[in-house]
Amino acid sequence: MMPLDSHDPMLIAGGERPSRADAVKNRQLLLDTAARLFKTHGVDAVTMSGVAEAAGVGKGTLYRHFSGKTDLCSALLDQDQRDLQNRTLQHLADRSLPPLVHLRWFCEQVAAFVVRNLPLLYIVGDASAPSTLDLPAHRWWRQTIRALLARLVPAADLDYLADTLFVMLDPHTVRYQVTVRGVDLTAIHGGLHRLIDLVTSRS
Repeated sequence: MMPLDSHDPMLIAGGERPSRADAVKNRQLLLDTAARLFKTHGVDAVTMSGVAEAAGVGKGTLYRHFSGKTDLCSALLDQDQRDLQNRTLQHLADRSLPPLVHLRWFCEQVAAFVVRNLPLLYIVGDASAPSTLDLPAHRWWRQTIRALLARLVPAADLDYLADTLFVMLDPHTVRYQVTVRGVDLTAIHGGLHRLIDLVTSRS
């Protein structure tokens, strides 16, 4: 019943996968280099030329893999999103854990994904849009939340409850909490736990 099989593609395709071993190696080198530079200097401060230079490759090689910074950021998001999905599949496969534990864990993991990727999400998405939840790969966040809620409170208004939790994982919401209210990831996790307890105990 978990909605993680084939309902939606992953976040953003980074183009066709390289077929040659050296191309695959170069692509991963560029992703690793960009991730390191972004973490150290910030996404806005890093140029494509800087990524190529730090990786020790020509700009032609970089642009054969990524058309620009947005494409590069998309590929990094896709890589992290795939890792999140794989870990989620493994976690949800453990049927010895109750649905409440799975739901808390999943919301924690998504919140952590958003926090660590906020700069990338704002490069790839439209920062002026009211929500970035419409990005294709984010839909499985809601699908997973709804499926777990269905096991916890099957008689409730599952769509509304799923939306309630889903909107708290919106990058705009998380960015407001982090930059305006000054809360950290631990506080976000605690708030999500309290909200989950509230909607599952009174529904």
